[in-house]
Amino acid sequence: MIDTASSMGILSMVVMIGSFIFWGWALIDILKSDFKDGINKLIWLLVVFFLYALGALLYVFIGINQKKS
Repeated sequence: MIDTASSMGILSMVVMIGSFIFWGWALIDILKSDFKDGINKLIWLLVVFFLYALGALLYVFIGINQKKS
């Protein structure tokens, strides 16, 4: 039988690794993309860098729409 404390530790580790990968993807996507307004790239970089996973979520729901088509 698996101990509850160790399974919670594994789950939290998986969530942390997943959020780090998501954060890294958002930063790379911002750096590779062209935005309609030049300052938006810098703003999104700062938002994602300092707000970590929350900033990456904001970028996915708001920032991606600001890229050039």
